[in-house]
Amino acid sequence: MMRRLNWICALFWIVILLCAGCSDGADGGASGGSAGDEGSLRVLFAGSLIIPFAQLEEEFEAVHPDVEVNMEGHGSIQAIRIVGDLHEEADLVITADHQLIPMLLYGTKDPDSGLPYAEWNVIFATNRMALAYSPESAYADEVNADNWIEVINREGVRLGCSDPRIDANGYRVLMTVKLAEYYYDRPGLFSEIFGGVFRVPVRSAETDTGALITVPEILETKSGSHIVLRPYSVSLLPLLKSGEIDYAFEYESVAKQHGLEYISLPPEIDLSDQAYADTYAAVTVKLDFQRYASVKPEFRGDPIRYGATIPSNARDPEASELLLAFLLGPEGQRIMADNYQPMIMPAPADNFNDLPESIKAFCTPAD
Repeated sequence: MMRRLNWICALFWIVILLCAGCSDGADGGASGGSAGDEGSLRVLFAGSLIIPFAQLEEEFEAVHPDVEVNMEGHGSIQAIRIVGDLHEEADLVITADHQLIPMLLYGTKDPDSGLPYAEWNVIFATNRMALAYSPESAYADEVNADNWIEVINREGVRLGCSDPRIDANGYRVLMTVKLAEYYYDRPGLFSEIFGGVFRVPVRSAETDTGALITVPEILETKSGSHIVLRPYSVSLLPLLKSGEIDYAFEYESVAKQHGLEYISLPPEIDLSDQAYADTYAAVTVKLDFQRYASVKPEFRGDPIRYGATIPSNARDPEASELLLAFLLGPEGQRIMADNYQPMIMPAPADNFNDLPESIKAFCTPAD
């Protein structure tokens, strides 16, 4: 029964995300509400966590019936922007890239209190990039770990990507393709996939240390492009299942949760393995626009790590601590494992001494 409820809740979120995906605007949210219901716990979280967080919400509210949780799935940059740029209240912020929290919230102050929006960051989960597809995808019966590059480059094959301006998965797709160019010794691979696709091009330039990929302020695909762009990686899932696209770079956990076929990528390019951190760091993605006042975004390749913080403008810090502790504790670990979402325990924490005491028990100081 619990699993059935999870899928119903997840499908609800997917429909909303798909509606958001039909818009070209980069500011759309995944859940509709702009500031949450008065009196509820507002959680802004990375869209790749929709399914496990539906279960987390249900089980937490069963244990704490006096606390109503309002979950909002967003692209990770968008989740940060809601707090740091729009100055809206949030009780918990969870991103698919832990680097976003210190980068964009530590130095941004709440105009009401004068305090930084965040002073600590719990690094609690990981993931890996994978190439997802369905049985209806073009060449589904022959694609494999050895020929996936050739397959996605074939005429008529449509590849889904999320928007790197608002979604961490989006800029990680660019990193993964550039790393594949190096790993497979395929000069020009990045241009083969992304060249001539956008009205204003996404550019890749070689540097002394690797590559700098620049994403323009306006990111729109040309008519008839083989690339299909949507705001969030999870808003590509219905397109995969319906056959509107053939392949999409997704997190492995998301592909598993939705019963999709997927190609596992080598650790040298899938952004999962700390042993290859220096390899990943050879690729940097720069968002070349000033849409968000607090965002000066330049992302260097790094192993995928999810981050969580309680903003200084949280309406109910005590209840926020309860929910974060529930996520990091045995119940949350079980829920995440049931949904194929790998966790890091104990969780490394940036500025460990600033953590609430109830959270320190699940953490260790980050290096």
